[in-house]
Amino acid sequence: MGVKGTSIGAVFFVIASALLLLSPSPSADASPLLSACRFDQVYQLGDSISDTGNLIRESPLGAALPFARNPYGQTFSHHKATGRCSDGLLMIDYIAQALGLPLLNPIKDTKANFEHGANFAVAGATTLSSAVLARHHVRNPATNSSLDVQLQWMNDHFHKFCHNDCERKLQKALFMVGEIGGNDYNYAFLQYFDEARDTLRIQELVPLVVAKIKHAVEKVISFGARTIVVPGNFPMGCLPIYLTKFGLESEVDEFDENHCIWLLNSFATFHNNHLKKAIAELQDKYPYVTIVYGDYYAAYEQLLKLGETKGFELHKACCGVGGQYNFNETRMCGFPGVKACRDPERYVSWDGIHLTQEAYRMIVDWLQADLFWKLRCHH
Repeated sequence: MGVKGTSIGAVFFVIASALLLLSPSPSADASPLLSACRFDQVYQLGDSISDTGNLIRESPLGAALPFARNPYGQTFSHHKATGRCSDGLLMIDYIAQALGLPLLNPIKDTKANFEHGANFAVAGATTLSSAVLARHHVRNPATNSSLDVQLQWMNDHFHKFCHNDCERKLQKALFMVGEIGGNDYNYAFLQYFDEARDTLRIQELVPLVVAKIKHAVEKVISFGARTIVVPGNFPMGCLPIYLTKFGLESEVDEFDENHCIWLLNSFATFHNNHLKKAIAELQDKYPYVTIVYGDYYAAYEQLLKLGETKGFELHKACCGVGGQYNFNETRMCGFPGVKACRDPERYVSWDGIHLTQEAYRMIVDWLQADLFWKLRCHH
């Protein structure tokens, strides 16, 4: 792949980034598709793709994080930064709206209402604990709130919320177990990836990550979950962070038809295939529970195809500075002097790592139709 060793700047970038398209505004109306599912609660485990404000609350330093202030949240109601790693709403927000439910509050907001569910996701979170990752020479500089920690928060919440009556109270709840696992790989690729041979080393994490996700699904079933969506990873080779770091040194034949780095997308597919197999095993083991795969990879590919027809910027970050992809690991979105574009609704990428509100909306539009049939909401 022609990639050289990770610089010190890249390590700082990992720390900073972890801490850290078509209607003009989101609709609060329930979707005629997912609203048919009649879910009355949603519970989310995950990372920055789903975090609605936990990371900025779990640490006294949270208010200093880039996504605790503008331009993050600039498209949100009253231009308010909420801890979401985007200019506005996330996929989980659109899913809640599609179900006719309020937006999910972060579990770390102690004054919030959790009648219709709760969000346990934490930006920068990994599936594996920091100790396990360290044994594989991977460091998580962002948070110790791994998947196991989030599950403990969920356990504590349900002990208060439903105690001995959880199975009945959660009968019409939707559980989103992920997306999570992407950061386990992101930290590995960004910290020590050098050549294609390192992909084999990082692939050793996949069975561990998938096993931990599988355990999480079984754990939420024990809480009383009866409908579970387990999303896979995005095509990581399409993100400006990777296109900037690795793509500029890649040969033409190392890009796929979407101008994404083929090797990284193949890795994401490798993870997703293992995850699908695990979901099938879980469904066989728990026939009374609906467990479905959320195909974020295919949804992202459809986003690129549709975005191209609409004239979107497919690979350039809206908020950033410099280079072919408007991304610089030493001057990222939220840093002094780094400005956002004026039209984020025409960009797929918000900050080079996360997507814009409009991109997330379009992805959920695709996912709704896919999940509607998988969840058997039409029955």
